[in-house]
Amino acid sequence: MDKKGKIKKRYNRIAKYFDSFEKPMGTSGFDKWRKELVQQVNGKTLEIGVGTGKNLPLYSKDIRLTAIDFSKNMLDKAMTKYKKSLPNVNFLEMDVQNMDFEDDTFDTVITSCVFCSVPDPVKGLKEIKRVLKPDGQLVMLEHVRSNGKVLGTLMDWFNFIPLIIMGANINRKTKQNLIKAGFVNIKETYLWKDIVKYFYVKNEK
Repeated sequence: MDKKGKIKKRYNRIAKYFDSFEKPMGTSGFDKWRKELVQQVNGKTLEIGVGTGKNLPLYSKDIRLTAIDFSKNMLDKAMTKYKKSLPNVNFLEMDVQNMDFEDDTFDTVITSCVFCSVPDPVKGLKEIKRVLKPDGQLVMLEHVRSNGKVLGTLMDWFNFIPLIIMGANINRKTKQNLIKAGFVNIKETYLWKDIVKYFYVKNEK
């Protein structure tokens, strides 16, 4: 089984427990940061890695939203929770590394704690760039590798633990990956140390 298959299997396995796993993150500020992130979206919007749907109740009712996840079990849980109350959301099982959308489809793409687990993050970001309209925006809430010499090294050493358990990396260099994917206009906002950040990215084509 390849890396993508292994990570998908892990998320399918933990889907029924995932909300319980995430509860401590809400009390540490992530719920507030998610709400502020969602307020930045506009127009036709794609949420990558919707998971069990944590962000879905936060969207304005006038947002045209498509929500994708590559884990069927995670997506099924989001649909069970929100399909009736949010009938206009289009739920699709799809991998960000290989999306079915046409070029220049979306005004906004949003991610929250997703690119820690995308097997090939640069490939996924290139796909986002492709499906974003010219001057469209990518807004991200992500945890990344610290630039601190000691803390960054520790994150490298212990990365195998969350990777084995959930398929999530704690040492991703997301800004560098955005640059490798061809994005130029990148704004960072530090939320907790230099580890949790907003990324606001304008798509220049």
